[in-house]
This record gives sequence, structure tokens and C-alpha cells, in this order.
Amino acid sequence: MSRRSNGPVGVWAEIQRQQQRQREADARHRRELERQAQVRQRRAAQDYRQYRQAEARRRTEELEARIASLQTLLATGCRAPAFSAASLMRTEEVQPFSPGPLAQPVPMPDPAHYQAQGGWTASRRAQAEAEARARFERDWHAAQAAEAQRLQQLAAYQRQYDQWVQAHLAEVRAHNAGVAEVTESVGRGEPDAVVEYFSAALYASTAWPGDFPRRVIAAYDPAARQLVVDWELPPYGVVPEAKSVRYLSGQDEDKETARPVSQRRALYREVLAQCMLLVLHELFAADRYGALESVSLNGFVDDHDPATGRRTEIVLATVMAPRSVFLGLHLEQVEAISCLSGALRGQLSSRPDHLVAVRASRRPGDIGNRVVTHGGDEDPDLYEMDPLAFEALVADLFRAMGMQAVTTQRSNDGGVDVDALDPTPVRGGKIVVQVKRYRHTVPPTAVRDLYGTVQDAGANKGVLVTTSGFGPGSHTFANGKPLELISGTELVDLLHRHGLRGRLGENRRTPAPPAPAAPEPLPADHNVLGMSWSGSVALDVCALVCRGNRVLSEEHFVFFNNSRTPDGSVQAFAASPPDKAAIRVSFDALPDTADRLVLVAAVDPEVNPQADLSGFTGARIRLLDPTMSELGRLEVSDGRRGETALVLGSFRRRPNGDWDFVAGGKGYPGGLEQLVRDYGIDVE
Repeated sequence: MSRRSNGPVGVWAEIQRQQQRQREADARHRRELERQAQVRQRRAAQDYRQYRQAEARRRTEELEARIASLQTLLATGCRAPAFSAASLMRTEEVQPFSPGPLAQPVPMPDPAHYQAQGGWTASRRAQAEAEARARFERDWHAAQAAEAQRLQQLAAYQRQYDQWVQAHLAEVRAHNAGVAEVTESVGRGEPDAVVEYFSAALYASTAWPGDFPRRVIAAYDPAARQLVVDWELPPYGVVPEAKSVRYLSGQDEDKETARPVSQRRALYREVLAQCMLLVLHELFAADRYGALESVSLNGFVDDHDPATGRRTEIVLATVMAPRSVFLGLHLEQVEAISCLSGALRGQLSSRPDHLVAVRASRRPGDIGNRVVTHGGDEDPDLYEMDPLAFEALVADLFRAMGMQAVTTQRSNDGGVDVDALDPTPVRGGKIVVQVKRYRHTVPPTAVRDLYGTVQDAGANKGVLVTTSGFGPGSHTFANGKPLELISGTELVDLLHRHGLRGRLGENRRTPAPPAPAAPEPLPADHNVLGMSWSGSVALDVCALVCRGNRVLSEEHFVFFNNSRTPDGSVQAFAASPPDKAAIRVSFDALPDTADRLVLVAAVDPEVNPQADLSGFTGARIRLLDPTMSELGRLEVSDGRRGETALVLGSFRRRPNGDWDFVAGGKGYPGGLEQLVRDYGIDVE
């Protein structure tokens, strides 16, 4: 029977064997990790290849869909609804009167809730009953005063609403009367009305792809009852040069297969012919008044003339279509080129890709009446626009936004370029607008001047519109005041959103950003701490969730680079006037280990690098409920010279779970960095 040696050699051998086993186990573990890594790499490579292959297929499908849409342009466009003046009419519907919280009467105190508390003796019971009656009477009088104030506000709101309804209905009726007048004029064959009506029908059409040009130039010959139209055609690049896309994994790149040149040229001619027929279809379909006996149509591209090198309008197609002939066509079944050249006896360039022009028979300029143009490749350059035209454009923008607006006289305008009136109840009123066509940053003095103008004019609001931008000093001054600053890029976006035109220098039109999502309602267990102060210094307001004088963790320090705590109990919040900063907090959701919520303010060194808190005065904290109604105000101490950070105060947890506010006042010359170090945060 064998036994394990317990001598030194045996012990040493056992140790060596265990070490060998460990090395073998480590080796097996490393091999397994390497195998798993290789599997992940192969899977990642496979996933990457699949992704790139899928992207190549997607691009190919987009190319195929584009070709299909070009081939069916005419058939699809003919199914679009025809333009009608009725679509321009506006209904007289108005939003119902909705006063919101003002509709709810103030609840009156219930005497049953004011029973006397305590009192073992008759005198003490009498005293308790007297105190209960006093509390009831005090609360009853307060509720009566609040109800009277509510009724007064409700009546004022009702008057504002009634005025707004009258103004809105008057505007709608004036608009509808104008549309009716235009249609009657079209029926009488008045040239200006005919041109406006049909050019608007083309420009506003939904039958065209979004990237097609939409420029129309038109005039009307009443004697011949002929509309003469120049319509911009899409360029050769509208037909994709690529036919398909394939991913080459060996080179890790996409390879495009070129579309045959002959196929591309043929499709481009087909597209131009379809465009010409579609324009004619839309014009005759919109003619509900018998104004058009015929249409003389020229299709052009805006490009460089191959002979002269100059940019010009090159006519690539032309046709004169009598009404009787065109209405006899079945457009959804025709071959576009044959129809244009054969049935309508029009002309189509033999090589439109080389800009070979055709001779137009009649142009809008040949007619003696007024020529109207809609659309164009480029929006007008706001920098180069005549100052008066620029002010008129801003007034048009305010009118397009539903306000009444007029430009002022150049002399004695009191610093006001546009007078506007917002008829919206509650938030509306008189608005003074200043227009600054600058290329450099607007100085803060212009914003201060506007504020003075608002006060002198007794206006509800002042708006400064510029082609440039504003510095932090301007935004800081405007914060909390009835001022709105509109930069050049914001102006261009507003113009495009409301159907107007404008660009800044060489910048082309960019799509308007998507509208912001409606804010989520505030949870019922959250409050908002809104902070405001006097002075022009720009501040960062922060919150620290602490136990004693130590923050729980760096994640519990809410500031500009950390907008919320891990549990979401404290978050940065967008401030609403009169507040300049805000913090959202759920006191019930704060960690059990926390007993303090500390609010601090610090000078923003990027905005005001030389400033201190000597201008930080009149500060207060508003406590707001989830409906943003004010529950109370807390005063905080002013800042002092030489200090750049300040503890505003802290909410401290009481033994019963409630929270009390304790005012702060401790200042720090070293700014936010020194302050947070004092609360246990290491700043590198």
C-alpha cells in the first residue's frame, strides 16, 4: 500500500506539482481568452462586413427608387390634387376660451378643519377655540381676497381673449375677401390677377420632388387669352451618375457602378419632357374660370452658356399648347417625348446634357403686361439688401407669424424700425423692433439702447434683429428683461419656416431644424428652485447633495458638466422669467444618507473673466410647485468684492423628515474650484 511522502522532498514535489497545475490552468485560461477574442474579432469583422454590405444595398435601392420616381414623374404628378382658390380660404374657427387654472375657484376653508386643539381647563379651552376661530377667519379672508383677484384676472383675460377673437376674425375675413377678389378678377381676365393666380398655382404645387427647382416667370396676353410661362427645369445632375453600389471587403471600400451614359442622357430628356407636360397639366387643371385659351411654355436651366461662358437662362424645351388639344390627351398613358414633340408640336433639345438650346417662340418679356417671378436658385443676400427692403422683410416676417406689423418713418422713429402688435391673449401686446444689418457682433450698447426704447415707448417687449450675432455681454444684459435677441442664423431659419426668403452671404438655404419636443410635465413629487438676482454678471448656479459638509460623491455635484444626480432627484432645469437659473429637485427622493442640499453660485470665467460678485445683489430663490406656481421666496445674501463663488444657502433635513432652508453667505475668492474643494471634491 503506497502512501504520500511527508518528507521535505515530498512536500517540495507536491508544491512543484501544484505550481505546474496552476501554470497549466493559467495557460488554458489564456488560450480560452484568446479563443474568445478571436471569436469576437471574427464576429465583429462579420458584423462590419454585413453592415457595409447592407449600406451598399441601401444606397443601391435609393438609386433605383430615384430612377423609378423620375420615370413616373408625370403619372405621379397628374394624381396630385389640382390647385384651387378654395384651398387658400381660411376658416373662421377660433380656439375656445381656455383660462386654465383661472377657471378654478379658490377653495374656501372648511370650519370643520379648525377645531380647537388641547386645553385641560376651561380658560385654556376658550383660548384654543379663540385661536381656532382666528385661524379660520384669517384663512377665510385670505381665500376671499385670492378669489376676488382670480375673478379680476379672469375678467381681464376674457377681455383680452374677446379682443383677440375680433382681430383674428377680422384678419381671416379680410384674407378671404382678398382671395375672392382675386378669383373674380381672374374670371374677368385681368392680366395681373391671372398671372398671380397661375404662377402661385405652379409655385405652391405638391406634384414636384422637393429637390426640383421651382422658379416661374409669367405674363398674360388677354387678347389671345394666352399665358406665357418660363419654367426652370432640373439640371442634368438630377439623373444619378451611379447605377449601383457594391462593397469590396478586400479593399474595405464601396465601388460604384456607373450608369451607361446613353441611358442617363435618354432618361434626362424623358424627365424634361415630363416636366413640360406636367406644367401644362397643372395650369389647365387650375383654370376653373376659362381664362386660358392656350399656354406658351418655355423650359430653361440656369447654367453657363457653352459658347460665352456666362451664366444665363438656356431654353431646352418650348411648346405652345392650345387648351382644346391638350385636354384631349391621356397623359398617364403617353410617351412624354413623343407627346411633346408630336401631338403638341413642341421642341426638345437633342442634347440637353450638353446644353444645346432651342429657340423659344414667345417669352414673358414679349408681353406688354407686368411680368411676375416666383422662386429662384438663391435667396436674397441679407447683407446686400437695401436697408429699407430689409426692414420691410422683417415686418413681413412678423406679419407671417400672425402679428400686425408696420415699418416706421425714417425720421423721428425714436429708435424703432418696426412697430408690431401681438394679438395673442396674456403674452401679447406692443412690440418694438430694431433692425441691425451688421457683419460683426452687435455691441451690448445696442441692447441697452433697445431696453431704454422699450421703457420710453411703454412696450411689452423689445426685439433686436441682426444679420450677425450677439456676445455674452448682450445675452447677460437681456436675461430676465422683456427683450429678445435674434441672430442672423436664427433670422434665416425663421424666414424659411414662414415661407420667406433670405440668406447670409454665400450660405445657401438650409433645412429648418426640427421643432423642439413639448416638455414633459413635471412629476408631482418635484419642485423647482428658481434663482434670480440683479446685476449683469453671468453666473453658474450649482447644487451639491451632501452629508454634513461633504458631498456624497462627484456624481452628486450638479453643475454645467453634470446635469443630474445618478438617481435623478436633483437636475438642472431650464429657467423661466423672472428666474435666471433653476434647479429641479425631489426632496423625498434624495438619498437617505443625504441631509443637506447646498445651492451655490459662481462667476462664469469664460463670460466674465474679470468679474467678481460685487454686482450680485437682490438675489432670491423662488420655490415652485410642479405647475410652476410660486409657493414662497427665500432671500439670500449679496456677493462681495473680490469673491467669485458664494454659498447661497442649504436645505437641511429635520428629524421628522421635513426640510428647512438655512441661508448661506460664505464667499470664496478662488471661485467654484475652491468652493467644491471645501466640500470634499478633488479638482485636478
